[in-house]
Amino acid sequence: MTLVQTLAGKQIIVAVTGSIAAVEMIKLIHALRRRGAVVQPVMSSAAAGIIHPDALTYASGRETIQRLSGMVEHVQYCGDEGSADLLLIAPCTANTMGKIAAGIDDTTVTTFATTAIGSKKPVLIVPAMHHSMYRHPAVLENIRRLQLWGIACAEPRIEEGKAKIAGTEEIILMCERAILHQPLSGQRVLITSGPCREPVDDVRVLTTRSSGLMGRALALQAYRLGAEVTVVHRDTFPCVNNVHCETADEMRTAVLDCFSGERIDFYISAAAISDFAPGKIDGKIPSGKPVCLDLEPLPKLLDEVLKKYSPRTIAFKLGRNQEKKAKEMIATGNIDMVLINAPETMGSVRGEYVIVTRTDTTPVKGIKEEIAVAIWERLLGKSTEI
Repeated sequence: MTLVQTLAGKQIIVAVTGSIAAVEMIKLIHALRRRGAVVQPVMSSAAAGIIHPDALTYASGRETIQRLSGMVEHVQYCGDEGSADLLLIAPCTANTMGKIAAGIDDTTVTTFATTAIGSKKPVLIVPAMHHSMYRHPAVLENIRRLQLWGIACAEPRIEEGKAKIAGTEEIILMCERAILHQPLSGQRVLITSGPCREPVDDVRVLTTRSSGLMGRALALQAYRLGAEVTVVHRDTFPCVNNVHCETADEMRTAVLDCFSGERIDFYISAAAISDFAPGKIDGKIPSGKPVCLDLEPLPKLLDEVLKKYSPRTIAFKLGRNQEKKAKEMIATGNIDMVLINAPETMGSVRGEYVIVTRTDTTPVKGIKEEIAVAIWERLLGKSTEI
């Protein structure tokens, strides 16, 4: 699938230390390059005992740095005038974290870290180790200390007694957030996404063909741009706060709880929220005979939110030739933007939308990640540099 080149023209130093998770770096480097990044590998001697430097050279297309030479590579890339946009230390061992937190630089990786921190370049660490090591008070304190210095940390996955390296998608998203300008920094974004499922009986549900791909793209783009993002849906997206729900009533309760609990700056109503719900029948409806269902209309969550709160709001309108209706919605003064989409866009990775704002009407099409970029650019009134 085509990917938006979120990291085009950006140079990332991937510094690898002596964790067995070093074997995951080939996949990570390929993923960074697919997003447009130029990747320069750096290895400690311990890392070279786990994965051969040639493997990282092959993955990146650049010679792996194993030792510092008279070319002072750490300054060339991570010094005050260095060319790197980000130092990514992945995987990062407990030993390396402790050295960085203490200002010790006795390996290629720690020297790169000292230089990058001193020049105030973005640094992202990705811990990976046994869980008992990760629970050590000194390790946890070192992570907190590094975070106080502005260093981001991709939390490990705790599985099988190990603090395993974070997923590739999560690491990529954190790299994008660290590198890109963050016009949404300090802003809270609440998004509803995907379908609702109204129970018909104990085994059947009434739902839509919505996949949640548009909501996902909008949520991850908001995260890249620095926002604190909450998504109310039945799925799980990386790097955001996921609030799980199944039915329209559960979604309504969750959304109103979010509004009552904190300030919401942007509300994006991207979910295909159920307009009707059947009266649930206990047990399983017997098969083989016609069945009539009574569908009761459900209240409009968007109307309730707009009545009680005043965030910047983005609504979706399904159907064709809905520009007049969209402009009427915006004319109420409570909605900033309406996205009109045809039914065939539901469930597809691609879409064709019409963006309607107070000032103009603009058609957009492409993969939904591209459309999400265009939507946030319009909302922010400036380029997001993607």
